Amino acid sequence: MIEALAAGRTILVFGNGGSAADAQHFAAELVVCYERDRPGRSAIALTTDASILTAAGNDTGFERVFARQVEALGRPGDVALGISTSGTSPNVVRALETANARGLVTIALTGRDGGEAGKVARLHVNVPEERTALVQEVHITVLHTWCELIDAALQ
Repeated sequence: MIEALAAGRTILVFGNGGSAADAQHFAAELVVCYERDRPGRSAIALTTDASILTAAGNDTGFERVFARQVEALGRPGDVALGISTSGTSPNVVRALETANARGLVTIALTGRDGGEAGKVARLHVNVPEERTALVQEVHITVLHTWCELIDAALQ
């Protein structure tokens, strides 16, 4: 993520339910600021545009709502970060597969055994826990740690 941002690339982040909220939270921390004022970083949560989500869900199927956005917005060298507490969310897996095919760096942040998302992503960060609430607690800690590392590297 540091290399991508330093090169002017974008982080596309996505997930469902609580993971959608985490995606939005992470993108906001990067675009606006984490703990100190600094230039905005290029990040977008693919979970926020109701018109795109409902059109894609209706026209291409819910399993493609994130993949379609990766097709439209992702460029080689960008980062696609899929968050899934189960690792089995079909729309997260499909988006990671699409990102791989388009030359994006793919990262899966998962729980349980990582599921298919963990298998298809280039980089996999897994919280080996069955309880969703605990996985989400660790996920937000990981996301905040990444914010700190990114800010430290890109002063």
